[in-house]
Amino acid sequence: QVQLVESGGGLVQAGGSLRLSCAASGRTFSSGAMGWFRQAPGQEREFVAGISRSGGSTDYADSVKGRFAISRDNDKNTVYLQMNSLKPEDTAVYYCAADGSLRGRLLTTVVIRTRGGYDYWGQGTQVTVSS
Repeated sequence: QVQLVESGGGLVQAGGSLRLSCAASGRTFSSGAMGWFRQAPGQEREFVAGISRSGGSTDYADSVKGRFAISRDNDKNTVYLQMNSLKPEDTAVYYCAADGSLRGRLLTTVVIRTRGGYDYWGQGTQVTVSS
Protein backbone atom coordinates (compact mmCIF):
# COMPACT_ATOMS: atom_id res chain seq x y z
CA GLN A 1 0.00 0.00 0.00
CA VAL A 2 1.31 3.43 -0.95
CA GLN A 3 1.38 6.19 1.64
CA LEU A 4 2.29 9.85 1.29
CA VAL A 5 3.21 11.63 4.50
CA GLU A 6 3.61 15.41 4.58
CA SER A 7 5.56 17.34 7.18
CA GLY A 8 6.89 20.84 7.74
CA GLY A 9 3.71 22.86 8.09
CA GLY A 10 3.12 25.34 10.87
CA LEU A 11 2.50 28.94 11.84
CA VAL A 12 4.68 31.67 10.34
CA GLN A 13 4.54 35.44 10.04
CA ALA A 14 4.00 37.12 6.71
CA GLY A 15 7.27 37.34 4.82
CA GLY A 16 8.60 34.19 6.44
CA SER A 17 9.51 30.81 4.98
CA LEU A 18 8.57 27.18 5.40
CA ARG A 19 9.74 23.98 3.75
CA LEU A 20 7.27 21.17 3.26
CA SER A 21 8.32 17.57 2.70
CA CYS A 22 6.35 14.62 1.42
CA ALA A 23 7.73 11.11 1.69
CA ALA A 24 6.21 8.31 -0.35
CA SER A 25 6.42 4.76 0.95
CA GLY A 26 5.24 1.41 -0.26
CA ARG A 27 6.75 -1.76 -1.52
CA THR A 28 8.50 -1.12 -4.85
CA PHE A 29 6.68 2.20 -5.26
CA SER A 30 8.33 4.57 -7.67
CA SER A 31 6.39 7.70 -8.42
CA GLY A 32 5.92 9.48 -11.69
CA ALA A 33 5.05 13.16 -11.54
CA MET A 34 4.42 14.65 -8.11
CA GLY A 35 2.72 17.81 -7.02
CA TRP A 36 1.45 20.06 -4.27
CA PHE A 37 -2.08 21.34 -3.91
CA ARG A 38 -3.73 23.45 -1.24
CA GLN A 39 -7.21 23.98 0.11
CA ALA A 40 -8.36 26.94 2.15
CA PRO A 41 -11.60 26.83 4.18
CA GLY A 42 -14.63 27.05 1.93
CA GLN A 43 -12.58 26.81 -1.23
CA GLU A 44 -11.74 24.08 -3.69
CA ARG A 45 -8.42 22.31 -3.67
CA GLU A 46 -6.12 24.11 -6.08
CA PHE A 47 -2.87 23.35 -7.85
CA VAL A 48 0.24 24.94 -6.35
CA ALA A 49 3.26 23.29 -7.98
CA GLY A 50 4.19 20.20 -9.95
CA ILE A 51 7.38 18.39 -10.91
CA SER A 52 8.13 15.74 -13.48
CA ARG A 53 9.50 12.31 -12.63
CA SER A 54 12.96 13.34 -13.83
CA GLY A 55 12.82 16.57 -11.82
CA GLY A 56 13.79 18.52 -14.90
CA SER A 57 10.37 20.10 -15.51
CA THR A 58 8.35 22.14 -13.05
CA ASP A 59 5.22 24.27 -13.13
CA TYR A 60 3.61 26.67 -10.70
CA ALA A 61 0.36 28.45 -10.09
CA ASP A 62 0.63 32.12 -10.97
CA SER A 63 -0.04 33.07 -7.36
CA VAL A 64 3.16 31.41 -6.13
CA LYS A 65 5.58 31.90 -9.03
CA GLY A 66 8.83 33.43 -7.87
CA ARG A 67 8.11 32.60 -4.22
CA PHE A 68 7.75 28.81 -4.10
CA ALA A 69 10.10 26.13 -5.41
CA ILE A 70 9.35 22.44 -5.84
CA SER A 71 12.06 19.78 -5.92
CA ARG A 72 12.38 16.03 -5.47
CA ASP A 73 14.83 13.36 -4.41
CA ASN A 74 13.99 10.14 -6.23
CA ASP A 75 16.40 8.09 -4.14
CA LYS A 76 14.32 9.02 -1.10
CA ASN A 77 10.97 9.07 -2.91
CA THR A 78 10.44 12.53 -1.46
CA VAL A 79 9.15 15.81 -2.86
CA TYR A 80 9.73 19.22 -1.27
CA LEU A 81 8.08 22.61 -1.43
CA GLN A 82 10.18 25.58 -0.37
CA MET A 83 7.87 28.48 0.38
CA ASN A 84 9.34 31.96 0.73
CA SER A 85 7.82 35.42 1.15
CA LEU A 86 4.69 33.86 2.55
CA LYS A 87 1.45 35.84 2.54
CA PRO A 88 -1.70 35.45 4.64
CA GLU A 89 -3.51 34.27 1.51
CA ASP A 90 -1.17 31.27 1.40
CA THR A 91 -2.90 29.94 4.51
CA ALA A 92 -4.37 26.52 3.71
CA VAL A 93 -3.98 22.80 4.16
CA TYR A 94 -1.27 21.65 1.77
CA TYR A 95 -1.49 18.23 0.14
CA CYS A 96 1.09 16.33 -1.84
CA ALA A 97 0.11 14.00 -4.64
CA ALA A 98 1.81 11.32 -6.71
CA ASP A 99 1.19 9.68 -10.04
CA GLY A 100 1.61 5.95 -9.48
CA SER A 101 0.73 4.75 -12.96
CA LEU A 102 3.05 2.86 -15.28
CA ARG A 103 2.45 5.59 -17.87
CA GLY A 104 3.61 8.14 -15.32
CA ARG A 105 6.87 6.31 -14.72
CA LEU A 106 7.56 6.21 -18.46
CA LEU A 107 6.73 9.87 -19.18
CA THR A 108 9.62 11.34 -17.25
CA THR A 109 9.22 14.97 -18.38
CA VAL A 110 5.49 15.46 -17.83
CA VAL A 111 4.16 17.82 -15.16
CA ILE A 112 0.56 17.31 -14.00
CA ARG A 113 -1.59 20.29 -12.96
CA THR A 114 -4.93 18.54 -12.54
CA ARG A 115 -6.18 16.66 -9.49
CA GLY A 116 -7.42 13.80 -11.65
CA GLY A 117 -3.93 13.08 -12.89
CA TYR A 118 -2.80 11.85 -9.50
CA ASP A 119 -3.42 8.47 -7.90
CA TYR A 120 -2.20 9.00 -4.36
CA TRP A 121 -2.69 11.80 -1.86
CA GLY A 122 -1.30 12.66 1.52
CA GLN A 123 -3.39 13.63 4.54
CA GLY A 124 -2.33 17.26 4.38
CA THR A 125 -0.34 19.64 6.54
CA GLN A 126 -1.64 22.98 7.82
CA VAL A 127 0.18 26.16 6.87
CA THR A 128 -0.95 29.34 8.61
CA VAL A 129 0.51 32.73 7.75
CA SER A 130 -0.25 35.56 10.15
CA SER A 131 -0.30 39.21 9.10
